[in-house]
Amino acid sequence: MNKAFTKEDDGSTTPQRLDDLPISAHPNHVTPQGLAQLHVRGAALEADITRLRAAPDDPETLYPLAVAERDLRYVSARISSAILIQPPEEEYPSVQFGAAVDVLDENGRPSTYVIVGEDEADPARGLIAAPSPLARALLESEPGDIVEWPRPSGTLELEIIAIRKREVEAE
Repeated sequence: MNKAFTKEDDGSTTPQRLDDLPISAHPNHVTPQGLAQLHVRGAALEADITRLRAAPDDPETLYPLAVAERDLRYVSARISSAILIQPPEEEYPSVQFGAAVDVLDENGRPSTYVIVGEDEADPARGLIAAPSPLARALLESEPGDIVEWPRPSGTLELEIIAIRKREVEAE
């Protein structure tokens, strides 16, 4: 076992507590789907911790247990600080948190982005965190608007084509 995760002074194999994961300074806005994902993740971590604690004599469980406990502290903090943002009853009048935004880039390529909380973000699936430069560029825009997305490789212009409610994904 890696000695970095044991107490060497007394010969114990009790795991050291891992440092907590950093918590964002941004408000913890969450969509209903994002909050549900946090609860599912928390329940899975609790199950992992229970399973790992059931094998107290196995030194191979010490590090995974410390990681699961650290991750559960993070998820619990995110759940307790969550600010649930429900989608509007009507359509979105402009790009808002939780909205699906259809855009065309300056080369005519279409994309769809959904503005979500930081823990729900998955850029590969078009789920972008509200504090990101792309989300900040899109927020408050309306169909027909051209927005500038500042990127390290240069600014990209996006035309807002449509704003709609997010489709509920099958998990």
